Amino acid sequence: MKNITLAIDEDVLRQARIYAAEHGTTVNALVRDYLTGLVRWEERAAEARKRLVKMSEESEGRLGPDWKWNREEIYEDRMFPRHERPALRGFGEEGGGGQEGEGS
Repeated sequence: MKNITLAIDEDVLRQARIYAAEHGTTVNALVRDYLTGLVRWEERAAEARKRLVKMSEESEGRLGPDWKWNREEIYEDRMFPRHERPALRGFGEEGGGGQEGEGS
């Protein structure tokens, strides 16, 4: 195992020592565990990306070269056409869109 030297703010080190003591460990072990977890997380993420690429390459589903996102088709079931918008609170019911008391 190799040793490393770190420069760290005194207050952060003091708080880290308190945390380590409360959890029955050392600052050295905390740093070692953190770095080990970070490296393992990165390795898992890289492996997941490789699996995703492999799945997409092996997939039999194809959209074809002419397929493109179409905003209208995506939202057609979720949006009201312009002439069917529901009335909004605080706005006049009849044709205006202005608030009550405003001149037309």
